[in-house]
Amino acid sequence: MKKLLTAAMMLALGVTSASAQSLEDLNIQIHGYATQGFIYTTQNNILTTSSSSGSPSWTEAVVNVSTQPIPKLRVAVQGRYFLLGNYGNSITLDWASADYKVSDRFGVRFGKVKTPNALFNETQDIDPSYMWSLLPESIYPISSRNSILAHNGGVIYGTVAPIKGLGKFEYRAYGGERVMSADDGFFLSIKESGANFTNGLSGPTWGGALHWRTPIKGLMLGVAMDREDPTGAVTIPAAGLSGYNLSSPFKIPYFYGTYERKRFMFASEYSRVAAQHRTALTSVPVSSTFQDQRQWYAMTTYKATDKLTTGIYYSSELDRKASFGPGRYQKDWAISGRYDFNQFLYAKAEQHFVDGTAIGYDTGLNPNGLKPDTRMTIFKIGVSF
Repeated sequence: MKKLLTAAMMLALGVTSASAQSLEDLNIQIHGYATQGFIYTTQNNILTTSSSSGSPSWTEAVVNVSTQPIPKLRVAVQGRYFLLGNYGNSITLDWASADYKVSDRFGVRFGKVKTPNALFNETQDIDPSYMWSLLPESIYPISSRNSILAHNGGVIYGTVAPIKGLGKFEYRAYGGERVMSADDGFFLSIKESGANFTNGLSGPTWGGALHWRTPIKGLMLGVAMDREDPTGAVTIPAAGLSGYNLSSPFKIPYFYGTYERKRFMFASEYSRVAAQHRTALTSVPVSSTFQDQRQWYAMTTYKATDKLTTGIYYSSELDRKASFGPGRYQKDWAISGRYDFNQFLYAKAEQHFVDGTAIGYDTGLNPNGLKPDTRMTIFKIGVSF
């Protein structure tokens, strides 16, 4: 895999032939954005910020560079600086890939590539492209954005030529390795319970997606399947235990659709994570825990003017295997607005009505315990280029 990434980077630098090429010949493009957010919540601190006092600790900056050395080949790389409370405060590689498109029917990407396993997964790293300050956290948790966005491996993709009366079909298939670093937000509650994943989790991943552009103008229906088999070493320092390994194979089906008509957009998505987490000392099973999460959301947006867009969504997550109480679910109503001052500068405002504590909360910043509901206000300003 390192060889694939090295090859992609070499191509991005124009090392594709013995002859020198001008920058114009390479068609180099540089784009990016930077955002600054502010979060205020009632009752609970959220997303590792001191949000109940109002927190500006949410900064993101993204730069991507792409080049097209030959007509059918595009090579690109994207880096990201991210700070959200105690998450991040580091620069990471979002993706670095080479994309060779033979025709509309077939193309291939390799390197660290975006994973096409949900409706917004391939675009969630482009804040200027959507109106929400936070995408529905039931399926797109911001604390794990870097881990779920991309994998090391490849993707094949294409579009089946339009079939009379049936519309057209777009397909994606992928495989490789998923890496979840030790500082991923997924591990926050695990760390607070006294366990550590020193090297995070990693393992093979594969899956695919099929999109149907129906004969009804503006209507797309899709289905995807993601298969993961992560493993990682676990230590529990307080108990003096080490050498444990977690094995957690699971699969996630996704069902989704979008409909666009004039100034309106509607979208909805459903997924389910059913997994058995097995912890073992060498090869001897020690314990197993079960997870059965049902996640979905429904959203709509309305472009009120050329510069103002409004929207609302409802997002839900429920783990049917978890103990009863607000920690087993989260329900979130979000009302949002976005104003584009010009093609480079925009602002977002969002109000969330959250019930349950399944996503985004930590005990360290809530020493008096978690209240069952939270009201969250978000302001964000962004600049793109």
